[in-house]
Amino acid sequence: MVSQLKKGCRSVEEFRCLNRIEEGTYGVVYRAKDKKNDEIVALKRLKMEKEKEGFPITSLREINTLLKAQHPNIVTVREIVVGSNMDKIYIVMDYVEHDLKSLMEVMKSPFSIGETKTLLKQLLRAVNHLHDNWILHRDLKTSNLLFSHKGILKVGDFGLAREYGSPLRQYTPIVVTLWYRAPELLLGCKQYSTAIDMWSVGCIFAEFLTMKPLWPGKSEIDELNRIFKDLGTPNEKIWPGVSELPGMKKCSFTEYPYNTIRNRFGTYLSDLGSDLLNRFLAYSPSRRITAEEGLNHTYFSESPLKVNNQLENMSVLLNPHLVARLTLD
Repeated sequence: MVSQLKKGCRSVEEFRCLNRIEEGTYGVVYRAKDKKNDEIVALKRLKMEKEKEGFPITSLREINTLLKAQHPNIVTVREIVVGSNMDKIYIVMDYVEHDLKSLMEVMKSPFSIGETKTLLKQLLRAVNHLHDNWILHRDLKTSNLLFSHKGILKVGDFGLAREYGSPLRQYTPIVVTLWYRAPELLLGCKQYSTAIDMWSVGCIFAEFLTMKPLWPGKSEIDELNRIFKDLGTPNEKIWPGVSELPGMKKCSFTEYPYNTIRNRFGTYLSDLGSDLLNRFLAYSPSRRITAEEGLNHTYFSESPLKVNNQLENMSVLLNPHLVARLTLD
């Protein structure tokens, strides 16, 4: 792998780093300028130190997944570049100005329902494309949703993404950031599929409406208790097989009446909107709505309609000084 990279890749020396954007579990992201054409790009330096044989399997998986997953609403990979001593590998991606978490923290006013529909539809298109290509993202959250000045949402950070197949294999349940983690994962299920991403989409949908995380748990047990308080404590009737999950066998939970989440969203959502949110947050993975079904849900057909395919006037919602700072070269 390394010898192939050495033959076919440009050097990172052909880019000038401008500033560090973020550091995640699987790498550091920089804003950089391509010296060849002065274009601004994002450079993700992949972490190498954990692998005995040099090239980390998680990084190889991320590169492979991103190359397979190209879509207008998924971050675009331009090329792979290498450090001068072949000791560092970088993914070169289109630079996108904002992530939605940071953007929402500084917005002057919340998204309108039309804007929420536009964002949600873009997210569903990306997730539908991933699932059509047998890819689980496994870490959907607002900080991993990039947002351009042209109003285009792009799903990023594929460090936890995995290809899946039929029959389903067993995977680690310790994936997805806690606040967006599906109940089957919280309860220790190791055989899971696309439904875990759809639960995350539901949490993000709710966050678009209120500008706050839906269930900001402090631990797995706290997260489950927050979910159960809003959706009711699950049982075999509404979630066949739940009593056999490791977490249900180990812990006892308070009994809450079934599903009172509408009380939290009555001022934000119509009947159709509430129906869509509940379908994203269905307990049973087999009953949870798919991305394709979500795209076709009648919520998107009722007034107010989505504003357009993008949100081209989002800058009016932002602090102008922040916009200026983010666009400085």
